[in-house]
Amino acid sequence: MTTPEPTGDPIEARLRRALGSRSIVLVGLMGAGKSTVGRRLASRLGLIFKDADIEIEAAAGLTIPDIFAIYGEPSFRDGEERVISRLLRAGPLVLATGGGAFMRETTRARIAESGVSVWLKAELDVLMRRVRKRGNRPLLQTEDPERTMRDLMDLRHPVYAGSDVTALSRDVAHDRVVQDVLDALDAYLNPPDESRAVAAQ
Repeated sequence: MTTPEPTGDPIEARLRRALGSRSIVLVGLMGAGKSTVGRRLASRLGLIFKDADIEIEAAAGLTIPDIFAIYGEPSFRDGEERVISRLLRAGPLVLATGGGAFMRETTRARIAESGVSVWLKAELDVLMRRVRKRGNRPLLQTEDPERTMRDLMDLRHPVYAGSDVTALSRDVAHDRVVQDVLDALDAYLNPPDESRAVAAQ
C-alpha cells in the first residue's frame, strides 16, 4: 500500500517528527467514529490507515459476528491482540481498534509500547444513532441495545480514560473532529517548554 503524502500543515510536520516510529491508536466504543476519523487522520499525516477489525476478519477468514458465534469472545480477544501487535510492529500508522480491544491489559501494554492512544469519546445518543445504522454489532444483539450500551459505557469509560489523549466525537463535520484530534495530539506530544515560558516572564 502506498503511503499518502502529508498535507504540509506545520502541525502535521511537528506530529510526524514527535511520533517517530510510534503509531496513533484510536480507541473507544462502537459508533465513536474510529474508522472514519482514522482514515482522515492518516491522510492528513501521510500515514497508512489500518482497521483492526478488518484485519482480524481477513486473518480468520470469518466475519467478526461469526468469530463470536463460533469461537466466543475470549478467543476473539486473543486473535485481536495478536493482530494489533503485528500491525503496531509495522508502524508508524493510524490504527482503529474494536471497542473491547483496550479493555485487555496486555493489549493496552502493546499499545503503550508502540503507540499513542487516542480515546474518541461520544455521548450515548450519538453512539446509538450511529450503531442503529448497522446490524453487525454482536454485543448489541440484546432486547435493550440502549441499556447494553449504557452498561458498556459504565464498564469501559474508566479504562478508556487511561488513554494518552481524549477527543470528543460529535455530530459535526468529520474534519472538525480530525482537527480536534490533531490539536490534542500536538498538545500531548509537543508541550510548551515551561522553562522558556518562565524565563520569558
